[in-house]
Amino acid sequence: MRVKAVLLSLAVAGTAFAQGFADMAADVSGFATPARDRSLSFPADHAVHPDFRIEWWYLTATLTGEDGAQYGAQWTLFRTATAPGERSGWLSPQLWMGHAAVTSETTHHVAERLARGGTGQAGVSLGDGAPFEAWIDDWQMLSLAAPGADPLSRLHLIAKDADFGYALDLSAEGPLVLHGEQGYSVKSAAGQASHYYSQPFYTVTGQLDLPDGPIKVSGQAWLDREWSSQPLAPDQTGWDWFSLAFDSGDRLMGFRLRDAGGGFTSGTWIAADGTATPLAPGALDVEPLRTIKVGGRDVPVEWRLTLPEHGLDLTVSALNPNAWMATSIPYWEGPISITGSHAGRGYLEMTGY
Repeated sequence: MRVKAVLLSLAVAGTAFAQGFADMAADVSGFATPARDRSLSFPADHAVHPDFRIEWWYLTATLTGEDGAQYGAQWTLFRTATAPGERSGWLSPQLWMGHAAVTSETTHHVAERLARGGTGQAGVSLGDGAPFEAWIDDWQMLSLAAPGADPLSRLHLIAKDADFGYALDLSAEGPLVLHGEQGYSVKSAAGQASHYYSQPFYTVTGQLDLPDGPIKVSGQAWLDREWSSQPLAPDQTGWDWFSLAFDSGDRLMGFRLRDAGGGFTSGTWIAADGTATPLAPGALDVEPLRTIKVGGRDVPVEWRLTLPEHGLDLTVSALNPNAWMATSIPYWEGPISITGSHAGRGYLEMTGY
């Protein structure tokens, strides 16, 4: 009976994620909604917000191996809810999904985990004398921060699957960054929004475990924290999200929410010292340059980004155009190179194609 219950709960979780993440413009009666006048508070906001429908802890890393090759790594814990609040055991409305990936120029390894809330199989803990931890099964994002430091300032990251895995240590070399209006990030002209902040200043060391054997790596990483209940307007179909780390030390988070008219763009310019300047809607222009067929979809894998107020005119190109996440809710996610007015590396996520 327990096996049947587990299978049923995972089937329900898969359905709920398909509704919760692919239909982000759905009615959200009963759930909390982001408030413009709500101030983010740390470390409390590193934890779960169960009254909101959708939330994630989303880390991407651009890495260089001891062999000189470029790699990307992703570790994500998603939470969605069928109803607001939390209850114990199988009555919990909270559902969890984990994604892990390692991408090289020629390979893209992907794994997924699903879990029901209330059972201890997945979750996020913070406080009561224990360090910050986000987990699903044996995948783990664990704080190694010193007492009194921000819990996300040092992390140990683990993911394992049948044919790949990794163990990475991350140390933040800059502050947390609040997007939009002090963490209130507008997503459409109609006013949809999320609470959104990042830690974009990690340095990384560790090891990838790949089919050809282990490889030592080092590089940079970026953690996104976001929660909402209805982040898309009814006419928006998906998004293109860029996290860019320039050789100058500056960074840029930018996104386009697609609709019939082209899309709503916004983002944050992040100076090397961590000073964040929100971009006005429409200030960032994103233009697809090259599209390929991947995962049965036509997906842009090369883009031009322009931001005149910062002298930005870039071409960003996928390290591996076939970085398709064939998960319960499929999407494209992978490392990118940056050329043009600025040079560097980053990550691109595209949903709704």
